[in-house]
Amino acid sequence: MHPSNAPTSAWIDTDMGFDDLAAVLTVTQTPPWRVDGMSLVAGNAPLEVVIDNALRSAACFGWDFPIHAGSDGPLVGELVTAQNILGADAMASAGRSLPRTRAPLASSDAVAALIDHLSAADQPVTLLALGPLTNIARVLQRRPELATRIGQLMWMGGSAGSGNHTAAAEFNAAVDPESINALLDAGVALHMVGLDACRQVRVHAADAEALRAVGTDKAELLADLLLGYVRIASPAGTLPMSLYDPTAAAALVAPHGMSFRPAHLVAECKGEHTRGMTVVEWRVPRRAAANAQVASVADETQLRRVVLDALARAAR
Repeated sequence: MHPSNAPTSAWIDTDMGFDDLAAVLTVTQTPPWRVDGMSLVAGNAPLEVVIDNALRSAACFGWDFPIHAGSDGPLVGELVTAQNILGADAMASAGRSLPRTRAPLASSDAVAALIDHLSAADQPVTLLALGPLTNIARVLQRRPELATRIGQLMWMGGSAGSGNHTAAAEFNAAVDPESINALLDAGVALHMVGLDACRQVRVHAADAEALRAVGTDKAELLADLLLGYVRIASPAGTLPMSLYDPTAAAALVAPHGMSFRPAHLVAECKGEHTRGMTVVEWRVPRRAAANAQVASVADETQLRRVVLDALARAAR
């Protein structure tokens, strides 16, 4: 049960690949949560691919919230994608792909749409960010006073330990580290769910087969996509795969499943070997004032169940 004053809706900012899709379904399929809108950002793939994935997902799963195309590159420098890992469409699959039918795109100015949403909301807005933070940083470039309208920003990105894109940097952080610092400098209530937290929550090939047993066309689709995702860790699917974006979504809708600690966070933007590293100073307030909450300990059993139950409901 949610306390009466707890948020039950979120705006989602995403670079839509499969784990983003699973994260969105985790929110839409966990009552009483709903999605108010979605902004798209280049990251996992170029923006046009991200748009295609989002609109095909919306048509397949009947999403009725508006979807807006946003930033096609980071605040600084050139876009780097994860297509070398996730495939050209960022939706690695063991078989089926999303149907070709697309829902309509609400607009091609996600920054303006998010500004309108923050401005019109009657209470601070919860944001779930699943990719580079470029869109949100651009909102605050245009309207810095809207930082106070963000009640919580739950972000899957960064790491309190090693990276995955490089030895030092997690992918979402590495794509646009300047945007992280822009949000922190603006005082946004950032909750970082980094690699070290997400790696505590894993899925297996057997989870895909359990999903397939639901017995519908959507179950077959989601099972193939989940199995394709698991096979990123090992081609035969024999090793577990960390749940990245869905872990942040599950931490949002089931907050008792993730422990956060206050920390001082800054993104490295200049290092030759460390650009995109999220430097976490845990020794607050002795060494620095806390400016973020950083995920530390995950309840794997609870968070896995939240995600897999949501996928099963979406498959029916």
